[in-house]
Amino acid sequence: MDPMKDAGDLVADRFPGATWAILTGSVLGPYRTPGSDLDVVVMRGDGPGYRESLYFRGWPVELFVHTPANLERFMARELAARKPSTHRMIAHGAVLRGDPGDLPARCARVLAAGPPPLTGAERERIRYGLTDLLDDHAHATDPGERAVIGTTLWLETARAALAFAGRWLSTGKWLLRDLRELDPALAARWLAARDDPAAVAGRVLAAAGGPLFDGYRVAAPD
Repeated sequence: MDPMKDAGDLVADRFPGATWAILTGSVLGPYRTPGSDLDVVVMRGDGPGYRESLYFRGWPVELFVHTPANLERFMARELAARKPSTHRMIAHGAVLRGDPGDLPARCARVLAAGPPPLTGAERERIRYGLTDLLDDHAHATDPGERAVIGTTLWLETARAALAFAGRWLSTGKWLLRDLRELDPALAARWLAARDDPAAVAGRVLAAAGGPLFDGYRVAAPD
């Protein structure tokens, strides 16, 4: 199956008036698997923005439909969360129709520049969160609870390592990809610690200043 042709036909059929459309995701690169879907970002002049999942010619499809204003708001929210998923899709995609102008290049520059440095409060919040999870994990007596806490601790350890290193945050398969890009040895230790994450969590926490509990204080929101 040809993903570019099928995605292009889908856009022509469903969005004949689209300003531009981009095919993106693992289907275009070395991460492609038999289950890869067609991730398609569509720009329209008006109408609501939305995400829709469907099948087309045997492909699972994820549509990300935007207007210019909607896209700018959406990307701004992602940057504030340090998780630029849409920037990645646009920067690494292939144009199906129309002309997105310099938007892919702008997204690529944002990704390359990385997120702004963590504030002191953000850094403390992450340290406190890992400290709390480590304590819960160490003292859990219920096997089910310990398993749930361990899984949460394992995932949050990887996210903390990325945040402390000034990297963008990810979820799912991109969490491992980004951790491997940051530090292959750390990524290998993290994977090996899936069933007992305390040691690798402790190392990440120690490198960031150590546990934080006594004296940690957060002001109530306005």
